[in-house]
Amino acid sequence: MDTILTINNLTKKFGYLTAVKDLSFTINKGNVYGILGPNGSGKSTTLGIVLNVVNKTSGDFHWFDGNTTTHDALKKVGAIIERPNFYPYMSAYQNLKLVCKIKGVDYSKIDEKLEIVGLMERKDSKFQTYSLGMKQRLAIASALLNDPEILILDEPTNGLDPQGIHQIRSLIKQIASQGTTILLASHLLDEVEKVCTHVVVLRKGEKLYSGRVDEMISSHGYLELKAENTDGLVQFLEAKKMFGKIKIEDELITAFLDEPMDAKDVNKLMFENGIVLTHLVKRKESLEEQFLQLTDNN
Repeated sequence: MDTILTINNLTKKFGYLTAVKDLSFTINKGNVYGILGPNGSGKSTTLGIVLNVVNKTSGDFHWFDGNTTTHDALKKVGAIIERPNFYPYMSAYQNLKLVCKIKGVDYSKIDEKLEIVGLMERKDSKFQTYSLGMKQRLAIASALLNDPEILILDEPTNGLDPQGIHQIRSLIKQIASQGTTILLASHLLDEVEKVCTHVVVLRKGEKLYSGRVDEMISSHGYLELKAENTDGLVQFLEAKKMFGKIKIEDELITAFLDEPMDAKDVNKLMFENGIVLTHLVKRKESLEEQFLQLTDNN
């Protein structure tokens, strides 16, 4: 599989603050990657380092095969890491002409990219007449002008209304389906679950999880249990390797499964070991619960 970006033990310190700590992950061609974490988790700093706008403290990263300089590699990258900076009195088309001049791209690309982002009908309208969602879509068109191999987006739906959010997410999926690799930073679980194939979860600059989104969700779920003898039930659960983390709230016990097991088999196992359950429900974890579990107690 073609590698787009490799990050090795990347660390960034701002004085006493460590914004990114010993971070490593790889981005391969043709996927949609999410860097997920709350504000202040190091997402934007990581993007800034690989885009050469923030200096790293230690570690390294390389684009593509590792033999390309970052300066040359960035010619094959499209990125929006700040609010789009277009001229308000100029039309969308005129603004993109300026970008083409800077990037050395033929003007023929402009209509093609405006079509992709759904702004062809408004290409002669002044930028200042655009809604926030349209401005963001124009920024994406601008980032696509050089036909990048990877598109990097920092919080692409921030501040948008529900319709604008839906449009941007649909657009990201559409661009990805054409073969462009996408890396987006987001603090929204919902966004990553709906848009991304892979996720890197950060907290305080440290990686908590890296892998496929569907594998992160495909835990074996958890059980909600009550029994006449609560202490006996807890002791039994703690002694069996198929049960992982156990939480106790009043009489309700939550046991996370480390192995696949259905409710019928759990009930049978308990009964055979002299434990009479008064309550048994098996539930599937959402990505949100997985995320909360990852970021809990760290």
